[in-house]
Amino acid sequence: MATVTIPPTEEARSVFRGLGYAIEERGSEFVAERKWRRVQVTPLCSDDVKEPEEIIEYENDGPRLRCFVTWMDCTDDLKSYLQSAKPPYDWAIIGIDDEEEFEVVHPEPSVAPV
Repeated sequence: MATVTIPPTEEARSVFRGLGYAIEERGSEFVAERKWRRVQVTPLCSDDVKEPEEIIEYENDGPRLRCFVTWMDCTDDLKSYLQSAKPPYDWAIIGIDDEEEFEVVHPEPSVAPV
């Protein structure tokens, strides 16, 4: 079973490479690039998901697309936090399970007032 106290850093790289992205290393985080897309990828362990305030900060010179990669059982908490925080960038979450399979979680579409 995956250790949820360790971020799925190598799994994140593997997912993006498998999708045809080039990886630009930046420590535990990285930028994945393919065609016109530049995505800042941030792997998170379960402890990071519990207190994500500093991790989701946005640098003006960074990509406007962010992807947070965490263990599958942490995705709901992170999704709830991001939806309530309304960060100034487009985001998605990739959940990794024990077999290194993954699922992409997108924000719920906002409902426009009538």
